[in-house]
Amino acid sequence: MSTTLYNQFIADFPRYASTHSLDTLRALDFPDNGDIYLDYTGGGRYGLSQLQAHNTLLQSHIFGNPHSDNPTSRRSTEWADRARNAVLRFFNASPNEYCVIFTANASGALRLVGESYPFTTHSTYLQLTDNHNSVNGMREFARTKHARIQLVPVQKTDLRAKTANIATALADHSDAPNLFAYPAQSNFSGVQHPLSWIADAHAQGWDVMLDAAAFAPTNQLDLSKYKPDFVALSFYKMFGWPSGVGCLIAKKDRLAALSRPWFAGGSIWAASAQGDWYIPAALHEGFEDGTINYLNLPAVIIGLDYIAKANLATIHDRTTSLTGWLLQQMAKLTHSNGAPVIEVYGPTNTKNRGGTIAFNFLDPSGRIVDERIVEKAANSKKISLRTGCFCNPGAGETAFALPLKKLQAGLSEGRLQTYDPYLAAIGLQSAGAIRISVGLASNFADVQAFMALARQFIDFIPSAKGLPPRTHC
Repeated sequence: MSTTLYNQFIADFPRYASTHSLDTLRALDFPDNGDIYLDYTGGGRYGLSQLQAHNTLLQSHIFGNPHSDNPTSRRSTEWADRARNAVLRFFNASPNEYCVIFTANASGALRLVGESYPFTTHSTYLQLTDNHNSVNGMREFARTKHARIQLVPVQKTDLRAKTANIATALADHSDAPNLFAYPAQSNFSGVQHPLSWIADAHAQGWDVMLDAAAFAPTNQLDLSKYKPDFVALSFYKMFGWPSGVGCLIAKKDRLAALSRPWFAGGSIWAASAQGDWYIPAALHEGFEDGTINYLNLPAVIIGLDYIAKANLATIHDRTTSLTGWLLQQMAKLTHSNGAPVIEVYGPTNTKNRGGTIAFNFLDPSGRIVDERIVEKAANSKKISLRTGCFCNPGAGETAFALPLKKLQAGLSEGRLQTYDPYLAAIGLQSAGAIRISVGLASNFADVQAFMALARQFIDFIPSAKGLPPRTHC
């Protein structure tokens, strides 16, 4: 690593120097196997000590299915309750106001709310065009109940929504139950949408579903200050291990207003097959279908403690500094003819944005370099990045300025076809964008390695020869 370059980085982003504790953590807990990991929005990295602590716990105790009162079942129930309390403490949520429902991931949490929300024909389901597909999918539950579905667009310039448009949309509602869903941080662009919208929506009588999956790994979500009715999380995005566990943090009074469309083992107090009746369990138990992932719940406690010791403010300062440097360097990169090498989608500074950058490489004529070429080049350097639309089609459609008529036509033209004809039908040159993201264990060497890759695309003339078929969009 160039000392001169690093010193200039510290001069431009001095707060990075105060995050040296994370360098120590990386050296001790994150072995260097040659990988450059730049996909933290896809999933966090886990430290060796997390695995060791979890393994020691499993070796020291027997845990049984919690739906009983035998000793091993009681042990699992006790640890599950500890995990719920740890989640509430971490997010500063009052146990009198909120409860925690364990799910497989954030998508599972969103589905619980979508399928159970008391939509009526007079209700409105409101969302941004910038949302993960698991939030987009909630509209289908609203649709089946003939509720109105309303979108607030984000602007192409910075992929943010205008405050005036949000205010207008929130003012337009009936007295029926209405739900506003949005991400605290975009998984596409890193844009952080205002948490103040929560109180704005409540003042108009709306319920709020906050997708915090991309926000929580590097930002403090204080539920004593901002009080959404529902929050969706995936723990592997926060601290890597375990995968397969997420949660819904829900206000108890709003949870009571939901009506589940079915029941399962574990979510009822009693049921009769012949009598055709059932009694649902209360609060979290009524929403946890079957057996929860009880062997991995202790790892949630370990992970939350790990993040707390690393310090979220320190993690935030580090990721903000690295993101700022990346944006600065990407903007400086030009071809010999003066044309930009990179087009960034979304904000080009660190104000109200997280450590996620969506972009494309451009050739000297301004055409997008096929993402498969970029991915192949990154793979050869052991750089893990992501390509596609990142399960967020709305942000991508806005970033690429795709016309509505082509998007509507793409359904019929793209059905049962491969991705390439579909992309041609909707007018995309490539399958979307490239995304890099930094997190807990990222350092300056990681982002330097990416910029070394980026410089390979100066004056690059792409060729479509030998590219594999696309397998994702």
